[in-house]
Amino acid sequence: MKVLKLSAQGLPQSWITLEQAVIHYAAGEVRWESGAQIARFRGGHNAITGEQSVIAVNSIIGTKGVPRINPFELKPGLTNSKLFARDRNICAYCGGHFHEDELTREHIVPFAHQGQDHWMNVVTACRACNHRKGPRTPEQAHMPLLYAPYVPSLWEDFILRNRRILADQMEFLLAHVPKSSRLAA
Repeated sequence: MKVLKLSAQGLPQSWITLEQAVIHYAAGEVRWESGAQIARFRGGHNAITGEQSVIAVNSIIGTKGVPRINPFELKPGLTNSKLFARDRNICAYCGGHFHEDELTREHIVPFAHQGQDHWMNVVTACRACNHRKGPRTPEQAHMPLLYAPYVPSLWEDFILRNRRILADQMEFLLAHVPKSSRLAA
């Protein structure tokens, strides 16, 4: 289970462990919290009062300090799992829905034609379509794309990074994705 760490202004910074979140709470760095309480950690007993310390961790926290991530400079890393999630496991050529094991990263403009490995030149393809297209462009192979590639926004990238997002975290992130996003569908 991960906690969504945001800047005080509400920009996503990272997915952190419960233990990392406790450190932020203990250091007084949590400015605000949202979402449900997902864990309670009990500490030692106060020598004077005898009370036990307790830290309750919420699923979303806003922390003090200057954000490490400038959303306008973000270049989300490209991985197959994030690509397949962006494209909803749908082949860009035949439109079939496949399990990740049956999918490939398909370069629209192939390396043989000086194509690059970046978000705007890749789509999800089933193995059969990828093989059929080969080292040709979609036009050369007479295989038109069913959808266009795009670079995920900061908010979309945070959704794509984590497979086990809690409902309140997903609701928070989806409220900020572009209306045109495939993830909002």
